[in-house]
Amino acid sequence: MLPAAHRMRRSADFQQTVRRGARGGRDTLVVHLTTTTDPGPPVVGLVVSKAVGNAVTRNRVRRRLRALLASRLGRWGSGTRVVVRAQPDAAGASSAQLGRDLDGAIDGAERRAARRAEHRVTS
Repeated sequence: MLPAAHRMRRSADFQQTVRRGARGGRDTLVVHLTTTTDPGPPVVGLVVSKAVGNAVTRNRVRRRLRALLASRLGRWGSGTRVVVRAQPDAAGASSAQLGRDLDGAIDGAERRAARRAEHRVTS
């Protein structure tokens, strides 16, 4: 279960993270990651649309992603915001596949965020 302090709730936070964050994607999901100057803990939000499936399927995907993200919270520092958007292929993926795709997408987003930060420093 994802602790309450680490859940993103405000739509403005989702929008800002998706628009300004670095993106990493795989077949089953897309990760948007941004860092802020907030002293708070890392915050995670999930987007599982109707394109993924019916309510039962969406909730199953959501539960799996929450469990996977809870085990990965330690990899981010304070002020980090992450939005995970499930793709339709997430409905048929196993938890192991979702975990591999999540790690790959996070790695890609972190690499892009690091390149952006490096570019800002050198500019």
